[in-house]
Amino acid sequence: MLYEDESLIALDKPAGMVVHPTYKNTSGTLLNGVLWRFRDRAGVQPGILTRLDKGTSGLVLVALTPDLHARMQKHRMQKEYFAIVRGIPEPPQGTITLPLARDPEDRRRVIVTDTGAPCETRYEVMSGTPAADRNHSTVRCDLITGRTHQIRVHLAALGCPIVGDATYGGADDAIARQALHAWRISLLHPVTRERIHLEAPIPMDMCALLPGGPEGPPLRKPKGPPA
Repeated sequence: MLYEDESLIALDKPAGMVVHPTYKNTSGTLLNGVLWRFRDRAGVQPGILTRLDKGTSGLVLVALTPDLHARMQKHRMQKEYFAIVRGIPEPPQGTITLPLARDPEDRRRVIVTDTGAPCETRYEVMSGTPAADRNHSTVRCDLITGRTHQIRVHLAALGCPIVGDATYGGADDAIARQALHAWRISLLHPVTRERIHLEAPIPMDMCALLPGGPEGPPLRKPKGPPA
């Protein structure tokens, strides 16, 4: 548990865990765990605010009542992701606005298409934190819209797929999943109206790809969202 009050909780989801139950995953999900955690607390009906892919680690924010869930969906949260990608994005800072939609030939995939939904990902190559070799770089992304697989598809379209992303760039022996982590969230608290900042540590399997091994390098806090 990264954060908890009467209205919200924030959890650090490990890679490999499904967030919400599906017909293929009816138990063992993050929401199953939250429901068990609050099983004796009257009035709690958890609602996931920030879903993540099974292979993506990091921050998941949960509203504890339907009213709070509905209210918070009307306000934008600043969501910052940390990724390790193949190559070096060019330019090193920018905005990707390619529209996305489900692949009609494989509904599990998302593709860039003119008929897709509007999407926006802002990114920045992180200075001072190169990956272990010149073929990789570290990137932070500010998610403006929240479409399925958005960051993964946008970075692949830029020619720099996420390391280990078997769907959009190819598997990698160095990591068993896509090297993508929901790193930081900044939001106005729905009750107190105070701004809160939450952060989930970079997991060890991603740090192992960076100089310094499993501990990874110190990561500077950025001055603001990428332009």
